[in-house]
Amino acid sequence: MYKVFINDKPIIITSSYENEEDLPVQLFKETVVDEIIYRLKNESLEGIILFSDQLESDWKTFQESFKVVRAGGGLVLNDNKDILFIYRNDKWDLPKGRIEKGESVETTAIREVEEECGINGLKILQKLVTTFHIYFQDQYCLKETHWFLMKTDYSGNLTPQLEEGITKVAFIPQNEIENIIEKSYKNIDLTYNVYKSLNI
Repeated sequence: MYKVFINDKPIIITSSYENEEDLPVQLFKETVVDEIIYRLKNESLEGIILFSDQLESDWKTFQESFKVVRAGGGLVLNDNKDILFIYRNDKWDLPKGRIEKGESVETTAIREVEEECGINGLKILQKLVTTFHIYFQDQYCLKETHWFLMKTDYSGNLTPQLEEGITKVAFIPQNEIENIIEKSYKNIDLTYNVYKSLNI
């Protein structure tokens, strides 16, 4: 299954007959991607399931409709297990950014967290999840973000990368995370839930 968000509404491409999301279903092979995007942006449709009998092949076909932008980011814990968040465009988010030429996704994830938050001493513990969302920038782009669980013992001041539109950076205590997630994006909620499922 692949779940792609546009305006926080899911496009679910799946080979499963189960419909836990209670969303309308149509066959992938009868789908025009531009029409789906238009409907999700302009109608009251809350999401859609595209049923595929050739999941990997259809996923590649779906990706061909977009400029694919690969990125890496981190869900970062400090010694208290607080989680590092950035605030940008009136939303709480996790730090992430585009992969540069010749860079591994792990190197990107660490570099972007360091740059966006003014932090160091990061260590990757494990891969969490890969998320997907669609946005428009001269053309429709599909952002593929690889999220890593990280740890740091950094205790200095955090510095938001203002030139990237980030106005706040903070370690959020666990008992405040749910409120923060409500003011975030569906992909961040998804990433956080994967972290929670680890019971670390």
